[in-house]
Amino acid sequence: MKKNFTLLFLAVISLAFSQAGAPAAPYYNGFNWTLTGMSLKNALTTKVISAHTNFLTYAEAENALRYTDLDPTDVTNTNLLLLYGFSNNICTYVSETDFGTSADDNDHRRRNKNADSGDQNCAWNREHTYARALGTPNIDTNEADADVHHVRASDVARNGMRDNDRFFDGSGNSFESGILWYPGDEWKGDVARMMMYMYLRYGSQCLPTGVAQTGIATAANDSNMVQLFLEWNAEDPVSVYEDRRNTYLGNTANTYAQGNRNPFIDNPYLATVIWGGPAAENRWPTVILSTEDFASIENASVYPNPAINNEVYVSTATELKSIVLYNINGQIIQEIKNPSKVNDVYKVSDLPKGFYLIQLATENASTTKKIIVN
Repeated sequence: MKKNFTLLFLAVISLAFSQAGAPAAPYYNGFNWTLTGMSLKNALTTKVISAHTNFLTYAEAENALRYTDLDPTDVTNTNLLLLYGFSNNICTYVSETDFGTSADDNDHRRRNKNADSGDQNCAWNREHTYARALGTPNIDTNEADADVHHVRASDVARNGMRDNDRFFDGSGNSFESGILWYPGDEWKGDVARMMMYMYLRYGSQCLPTGVAQTGIATAANDSNMVQLFLEWNAEDPVSVYEDRRNTYLGNTANTYAQGNRNPFIDNPYLATVIWGGPAAENRWPTVILSTEDFASIENASVYPNPAINNEVYVSTATELKSIVLYNINGQIIQEIKNPSKVNDVYKVSDLPKGFYLIQLATENASTTKKIIVN
């Protein structure tokens, strides 16, 4: 297969266990980001396995969720976010034996962090996003059972509804169809990135094809990776919630940390570099990333450069899905989704003065160019 390589370059910024447009440091220090395809997958596999130095017990995993799954919008650090939940209603927690009552509690997306015992109304428990029984062998046989990168807080009843269902495509809120499960629009990206991590960390025991609807399309270069997860990864960007739990688990100074991180939360675009598919968000425009089996946009130009009157034009015969402008710190300054064009020309205006990267993305390709606004 012909390989096209796109190089995205800027200086790397090192911030301890943070993103800020660059890989978390010192965690990724020395990693070779010029790798592509299965070579990159194998290198990341080595990283997530070697960095996983603290193996939690199943009870410790439950305790970990009281920290990792806290709702980032809750300043009191009282409530957890519940995987697959969608209703903003919340049970009124009374005591260790009275979690409150609600007719729609299994739809809730928030729950008191102490409401985690028994099968009573308004309780939460641990959801194995990669269902135990779908592992080869069953994942309760090793540390995968308590790996908090895929164990999430979930409403007891909704967790039971999902059971061992395989994931399939849908829309709207989470729901079951026969023996298939749609995680919901809010959670599908989380699920995709968790399944990618489990594939790296546990290999053949946790294949993406083992937890997805049978018979659906797979990546061109890896028959174990389902196309659906690549699509979900691109369609549902990383949330603050995912970032926070990933940083907690990666920082060994934390009581229930594992020591390793989920690289696809750090940068969803890594999945694109490895397996192709729709272009996911690239959170590291300050890093060299080569894309294999992922064509650049041919004959795309940005002019004038330097910009005049705080605006530039993008010329390409290919329909763009997004135009994103980054500053040198990797921060998004402007993002235009599904931009409109006139005679194959897109206009980007109201640009502040400075040096920028402008990323152009189609359904299956991406190009990044440097621009100056005087």
